[in-house]
Amino acid sequence: MAEAEVIRIQDGKRADPQLCRGRTADGRPCRNRAGASGYCKRHEPAAVRATSTVPSRFEADLERTLSFLRRRVTGGYDVDDFGFDKDLTENVLLPILRPLFDKWWRVEQRGLENIPTSGPALLVSNHSGTLPLDALMMKLAVYEGTGRHCRLLAADLPFRLPFIGEIARKSGNTLACAEDSTRLLDADEVVGVFPEGYKGIGKPFRERYKLQRFGRGGFVEVALRTGAPMIPVSIVGAEEIYPIIYNVKPLARLLGFPYFPVTPTFPALGLLGAVPLPSKWIIEYGTPIETKAFTPDAALDPMFVFNLTDQVREAIQQTLYKNLMSRRSVFF
Repeated sequence: MAEAEVIRIQDGKRADPQLCRGRTADGRPCRNRAGASGYCKRHEPAAVRATSTVPSRFEADLERTLSFLRRRVTGGYDVDDFGFDKDLTENVLLPILRPLFDKWWRVEQRGLENIPTSGPALLVSNHSGTLPLDALMMKLAVYEGTGRHCRLLAADLPFRLPFIGEIARKSGNTLACAEDSTRLLDADEVVGVFPEGYKGIGKPFRERYKLQRFGRGGFVEVALRTGAPMIPVSIVGAEEIYPIIYNVKPLARLLGFPYFPVTPTFPALGLLGAVPLPSKWIIEYGTPIETKAFTPDAALDPMFVFNLTDQVREAIQQTLYKNLMSRRSVFF
């Protein structure tokens, strides 16, 4: 026996199953053709429309941009005591770096699980590359991998430069001193430090991936006083972006710079020489070196601080050698 057809009746009349189930403003049956939900676009419930309408990427980006501009105009954003503007950093400064991170240097991260999801952490990294682009890449890498902001400690030179100093503050950087780093770690922040300083970033290419002295171990003293774990960070790839073949020391002294580099492309090619080479990068976060087991008084023992500093330095150096061996070539 054939199945009976179910016929819908509206106001005593046979209803077309392809017509909308809604009613017009005067109470009459809607004569528009129905969609999959049984209603026309005019009478389709809002919840159904919301799930069926997916905004395009352009629309989403436009909405995000307009929301950002609205916050800047109305002052609906926060700046902390160090000048860190989280809203500006996440929506403007870090996105500018992403093409370099993703496409140009193709940064590969290893050991992200060693960065704690909460609480203080001191990232101790090697430094190289003529310009501190390795610090910027590490900052973006930590944010991309963990969602946390790495507060970088920098020398005083960037903060003395117009515009750059203001951007450095707004992006979360602060002066490399015990007072500021202690305050940040006590506030459970992730802090990044580069103990080699200018000796590392301005060393000649023939000394690439050979760590310079780590100073007097000031970062170890801060870690001991705050109980923050020290995480050795090894960055491979930055040494090749601007290979320094000569340092013009008289010109550096004249300009007030720690060094004046001569590379294969700069200053011979002018502004074109400022384009970094597309080397292959690897950033690895090593096993944390815990400091909670020690009392703050341990920071007063110079020999203990020296030994702990050497332990961190050796961990970074060995990881650099390992990752250099695993890299197929400088550019791949």
